[in-house]
Amino acid sequence: MEDIPVVIVCGGQSTRMRAGDADDIKKELVEVGGRPIIWHVMRIFSAHGFNRFILALGYKGDQIRRYFAEYDTMLRDVTLRLAAGERATVPAQIHQQLDHPAWEVTLVDTGLQTDKATRVARVAQYIAGPRFFVAYGDDVSDVDLPALVEFHRMHGKLATITAVQINLQFGVVEADEVGLVDRFVERPRLPYWINGGFMLFERPVLDWMAAGSNVGLETEVLPQLAQDRQLMIYRHTGFWQSLNTFKDTLELENAWQQNPPWKIWAV
Repeated sequence: MEDIPVVIVCGGQSTRMRAGDADDIKKELVEVGGRPIIWHVMRIFSAHGFNRFILALGYKGDQIRRYFAEYDTMLRDVTLRLAAGERATVPAQIHQQLDHPAWEVTLVDTGLQTDKATRVARVAQYIAGPRFFVAYGDDVSDVDLPALVEFHRMHGKLATITAVQINLQFGVVEADEVGLVDRFVERPRLPYWINGGFMLFERPVLDWMAAGSNVGLETEVLPQLAQDRQLMIYRHTGFWQSLNTFKDTLELENAWQQNPPWKIWAV
């Protein structure tokens, strides 16, 4: 599988997340199964051999920096030599090996109020190769990434987004003209396809993203790609869920405690 870098956009202010501990913790760091949701996103890519990550930071980016700066010492045994002066040739010794592949994580400040496409454009110097993924730091899925890459290669367009269908939040009542209920359907699946993230772009799209001072991904770049007939969707019919509310957190945590569909890695 081609070594494709993964840009994770995680600089937004998470205005829809207003419950639980999300007022103090960056949304991408809200934990599911004891690990931040962004860790789950990275494990999904890593399970398919994509281990180079570029995180486009913004609002509360210091929290994400701190998480990865302390990653080894928080997850592994560590011996610290405190106040040892010149005698401490190695001030800290980290033991054991982590149970997942080696990650390369580049952390880039892309501004506080920056829109998504401009955030991606501002990390362009760290994107090596002819194509790159763009993902959101709060969407988890069992999407077949190798199949997505092959689909993208075959159609030859500049961009592919993973499209998913979601369920209505409420039950639907079907009744006749006089009001007699025929049936009640709880949270039916909607017929529409939405952008589920897990996007793959050819490098020239970076020029589109850098075409202004604050360019929107969903409002400017993707519509322009569609207008120029350079955008395809990869239809994913399996599991997909975004963590946007406290209710989403509870649902994902409950799924993790049972049989999480997005956990495609072995350990």
